[in-house]
Amino acid sequence: MAGHSKWANIQHRKGRQDAARSKLFSKLSKEITVAAKMGDPDPDKNPRLRLAVKEAKSNSVPKDVIDRAIKKSVAGEGDDYEEIRYEGYGPNGVAVIVETMTDNRNRTASTVRSTFSKNGGNLGETGSVGFMFDRKGEVVYPATAGDADTIFEAAIEAGAEDVESSEDGHIIWCADTDLNDVSSVLESALGESESTKLVWKPTTTTELGLEDMQKLMKLVDALEDDDDVQRVTTNFEATDEVMAQL
Repeated sequence: MAGHSKWANIQHRKGRQDAARSKLFSKLSKEITVAAKMGDPDPDKNPRLRLAVKEAKSNSVPKDVIDRAIKKSVAGEGDDYEEIRYEGYGPNGVAVIVETMTDNRNRTASTVRSTFSKNGGNLGETGSVGFMFDRKGEVVYPATAGDADTIFEAAIEAGAEDVESSEDGHIIWCADTDLNDVSSVLESALGESESTKLVWKPTTTTELGLEDMQKLMKLVDALEDDDDVQRVTTNFEATDEVMAQL
């Protein structure tokens, strides 16, 4: 499974504390407000907002929190955020992409840079690791949604590019520009997905041992702890033995 998917599993196994959950809700709410501000406040007429709301629901964000985030944009409240992507290297040269949403570019750049250097990483120029990833749409369904053949047929019918099926579930990949359409067709055929979002999918990976994996987790945790950081993606690869020890 690709690095970011494994990372999601690690986070899940570690268990999310209340503080982390509250931070996640805040980040998802921010994405909803920004998406609604940039387009129509009606999710049916705004693909980015629709996906943001869908992702929030899949993370159990309460409906009133979602509605409040949309109303904020309609009322013209909330800061004007800009989206900035940072790229760098973690332990053993693993590639790291940090997606941020900030109202203060200087503060965010300074914090991200110091977080990298304090945790054994190096912040690079934009584009320094981006070439190791493709921008893709990712739709995740649980294993109970159907067998591999059923999911594959539904995915291809919906216009997806590829499917990875395992005992953990099904990951459906599509072009980033097709995510809204593909996820809508899949929803009609298979029901509600576990997750629907745009991701950076690694095209090359870096294998990490236990010590480097622990260092990477520390770096990613520190980056995700920053309120300006929306998502962190890496291109690590690790054996099942290493993953089991985390």
